[in-house]
Amino acid sequence: MAYHKVNADQRTQGQYLDSDDLQATALELEWDMEKELEEPGFDHFRLDGAVQHHLGNSQSPDLDLEPIQPSASPKGRFQRLQEDSEYISHYSRQSPKSHRCSFFQILKVFCAALILFIFGIVIGYYAGKKCPSPPASPEPNNPHNYHEILKEIKAENIQQIYRDLLQSPREDDVDAAMKILLQWTSHGLEDVRLVNYSVLLDLPGSSSNTITLKNSGECFYPDGQQCSKVTKTLLSQDLLYSYAAYSAKGTLEAELVDIQYGTIEDLIRIQTTTNVTKKIALLKLGQSPLLYKLSLLEDAGFGGVLLYVDPCDLPKTTDLADKAFMISLNSGGDPSTPGYASIDGNYRQHRLNLTTLLVQPISAALAKKLASIPENRVQKDKCVPVQMSSTDKKIISLSIQSVTTYKTISNVIGYLKGSVFPDRYVIIGSHHSSLNTYGGQEWASSTAIITAFIQALMLKVKKGWRTDRTIVFCSWGGTSFGNIGSYEWAEDLKRVLQRNVVAYVSLHNPVRGNSTLHPIASPSLQQLAAESQSINCVEKMKCPGSNVSSVQIQGDSDYFINHLGVPAVQFSYEDINTSENSSFLSEALFPMHATRTEELDPSFKLHENIAKFSGHATLQIASEPVLPFNALDIALEVQNSLRVFLGEEVDASQLLAMASRLRDTAELFQSDEMRPANDPRERAPIRVRMLNDVLQSLEKSFLVQQAPPGLYSCNICLSSC
Repeated sequence: MAYHKVNADQRTQGQYLDSDDLQATALELEWDMEKELEEPGFDHFRLDGAVQHHLGNSQSPDLDLEPIQPSASPKGRFQRLQEDSEYISHYSRQSPKSHRCSFFQILKVFCAALILFIFGIVIGYYAGKKCPSPPASPEPNNPHNYHEILKEIKAENIQQIYRDLLQSPREDDVDAAMKILLQWTSHGLEDVRLVNYSVLLDLPGSSSNTITLKNSGECFYPDGQQCSKVTKTLLSQDLLYSYAAYSAKGTLEAELVDIQYGTIEDLIRIQTTTNVTKKIALLKLGQSPLLYKLSLLEDAGFGGVLLYVDPCDLPKTTDLADKAFMISLNSGGDPSTPGYASIDGNYRQHRLNLTTLLVQPISAALAKKLASIPENRVQKDKCVPVQMSSTDKKIISLSIQSVTTYKTISNVIGYLKGSVFPDRYVIIGSHHSSLNTYGGQEWASSTAIITAFIQALMLKVKKGWRTDRTIVFCSWGGTSFGNIGSYEWAEDLKRVLQRNVVAYVSLHNPVRGNSTLHPIASPSLQQLAAESQSINCVEKMKCPGSNVSSVQIQGDSDYFINHLGVPAVQFSYEDINTSENSSFLSEALFPMHATRTEELDPSFKLHENIAKFSGHATLQIASEPVLPFNALDIALEVQNSLRVFLGEEVDASQLLAMASRLRDTAELFQSDEMRPANDPRERAPIRVRMLNDVLQSLEKSFLVQQAPPGLYSCNICLSSC
C-alpha cells in the first residue's frame, strides 16, 4: 500500500502532531488508499470474515457481498487513526520478538540432544561390560565342523536314550510320540510339532487264527503249536498278532499247493499240472516284494495264502524257525483315503480288506509239518529248503478274523532352519512304537540314534553354527501297518515337499544283526554313502569298505522315493545271507522278544556307527554349497541295468545307444558340477542355485506311472530289484 511514511524520530523528540495536522494526514492516507483500490485487480476485493446485514426494506435474499467502497468522509473508515493517540507508536513498531525466541529454542533443543547423546554413550559403555557378546557370525561349513558334531555322538548316550524309551514298552502311539517330543525339545530343538491323523487300522481279533488239517483233524496256531483253550498271556499276545493286516476275512477249505517263492516261473510250472482256482498257496517270503507276488496269485485265481520264511534263507545265527510273524498288506498310507491325506473333511472309504486272498503268516516249523518234512533233516551240514512232494495232497481249513477300526497315530516333526537355503529340506526319519508289540525293539534303536544326533548337533548350533539347508527330523507312527504316518504327512504337504525336499536319510531298523554293514543308496548318493562309512567307522572290522547297494529300501522312505523322486540313503547292520532269496525278508515283523537288540550290540558301538554314518551324510547334504549328488552314477546304473536285462538282443541296440549318450551327457555335466564344488570363485549364488535345482531333480526324471504292486516307481530302482 502507498501509505505516507511517518518519521520515527518524531516520537523520539517528543513532538506529536496536533489535531489539524493529524486530520490532514488521515485524509491524505485515505486518498492514497482510494487511488490504489481503484487500480486494476481490486474490483472484486472482499472483506474476509465480514458479516453482511440486511438493509432496510431489502427484498432480495441474495447474500452476495458488494465490492467495498472506501469512504470519502473525514470521519469515515480511518477515523480511528485520529482517535488513537498511540497510532504512530503502533505503526512504527519494532521487529517482532519471535526471531529471538526461535534462536533460544533451537539452542535449548541442541543442548538437550547433546546431553542425551553423551548420557547414552556412558550407559552403553557400562552396559556392554555386563551383557554377553552377541552371537558370532556363522562359521563356514567345512569337514572340521562335521567332525566336532559327530564326535559328540557316543555309544553310552545312545544306550541311555534307548533304555529310557523302553521303560514303558506298552505305551500307545500317541504316548510314545509325546515322550519323543519332550526329549527332542529338552536337547534344544525349538520347533517340534506333534501331527496326528485318524486312520483305519486292521487289528487282530479276540482269538488267534487257526489252520486245520482235514485229513487228520489236527488244529494248529500260526506258530505251529496245536490248538489249546488255555494259553499263557504272553504267548496269547504273540499269537494274536501273528496275522496279515488288511487280509480278507473268513474261512476257506481247499487243497494246499506249494508254489515256492511265487515267481512267474513257479506259477507257470504249477499251472501246467494243477488247477489253482480257489486253492491255498504255500508261499515263501523273499526274493521279490510280497505285494507283487500276491498280485500274481490273485490274478491266477488262488483263494488263500500261507506265508513262511524258509530257514535256509536266514543267517545261521538266527533262530526263528518256531516264530510266526506279522505282515501288512497295505502298500502305504491310510486305506480309507488312498492317494490323499486323512484330514477332516476328506472323503473316507471304509475298506475292510485290501485283497481278496485270505493271507496268514505261519512259522517255518508249521510249514514243515504241512509239507511232511522231518524237522531235523540235514544233508551233509547243508540246509535243505522246504518243499512239498508233488504226490502229497493235503486239504486244509484256514480261518482268519480281524477287526477294522479308526485309531489315532502321531508323527513327531522337528525343524532346524537353514541359514542360506531355508526352503530346501533334508529329511532324516525314524519310527516309533506302533499299536502292537511287533517290530521288536528296533523302533527304540532308530529313535535313540536320531535323538543322539539331535543332541550332538544342537551343541554346535548353540555356538552360532547352522546348516545351509533346513533339516527336518521325523519320527513316524503307524509304520508296521504300511508306513501310514509318513504317507499321510507327505500326502498332506505333497506340493511343498515335491518342490523343496532334497534328500531322505533313513534310520529304519538300523541294527538287524551284527556281522555286516549294509549301506543302501539311490544311485546319485552312492558315492556319498561310501565316503560317509569310510570316514566315520568306529569299529573298522564291522565296516571294511562295504559295497553300497541300490536295491529297494524298506520303510518310511517309500513315499519320498516312490512318489516324489527323492534320493535316499540308509545304513544298517545285518546278518546277511549270500542267497538272493534273502532279500525282502525284512517285510516280516517278528515278536519283540525275538530281536535281542542288546544281545546283538551290547556296547552300542554299532548304533554309534550308524548314527555317525547317517549324521555325516545328513550334514554333507544340508551344508555343502553344491549338493553332493553324482549324475554320472545315475547314467551308469541305467546303462548297466539295460545290459543285464537286454543282453545281446538285436532290438536292444537303440536303447543301449541312448544309454551311452546319457552317460556322455552326464560326464559333461559332472565336470560342470565340480567347478563350483572345488573353486569358491565359481560360486555365484544364481549359478549355484540353478545347478542345485538340476541336481535335486535328477532322479525325478526316472519316475514312472503305475509301477507293479510293491515295486518302486523309479526306473533305476526297478532295475535293481
